[in-house]
Amino acid sequence: MAARMVAALVCMVVMLRLSEAAVYKVGDSAGWTTIANVDYKQWASTKTFHIGDTVLFEYNPQFHNVMRVTHTMYKNCNSSKPISTFTTGNDTITLTNHGHHFFFCGVPGHCLAGQKLDIHVLHPASSTPLTEQPSSSPPPSTTTIPSAGVPGPSPSLATSLPSVVAAGVAAVVALLVSLAFADFAS
Repeated sequence: MAARMVAALVCMVVMLRLSEAAVYKVGDSAGWTTIANVDYKQWASTKTFHIGDTVLFEYNPQFHNVMRVTHTMYKNCNSSKPISTFTTGNDTITLTNHGHHFFFCGVPGHCLAGQKLDIHVLHPASSTPLTEQPSSSPPPSTTTIPSAGVPGPSPSLATSLPSVVAAGVAAVVALLVSLAFADFAS
């Protein structure tokens, strides 16, 4: 019985951590664009990004793209060798490492016009530092990325996903109920 209770508690902790994940649409209602004069630096400064959060780049793929780049490339708007390039117009990227993640639009002139984003993912408070994973170019629809590992500005508030919370709570309750009934049957 003790082992089952420990398993239930572990499941509850995992589900509660997942319930804290947030989805951020880059640029909010304007999306990823040069037309709306979005200040992406200001936009990012109003968010607190954590490991497990997702950023969504929505844009017209005929006019824009998303390139993940190094800090040096970001500062210079150099699109010659991006870490990865996304072109679907609806790119979802899950943040899997703490540190900075640098993005810009690789269409000539767009980065210089301000279509660039530095996302700072906070270091988990209760764990040891994570090591970076090797860089790769997974499919653009749903992607996980390591950080660029460069310090930068500190953001603030995050938005939770109520559906994930509800699903997590339901899973934990179902597990606890099944454990309770299993103990009665024994």
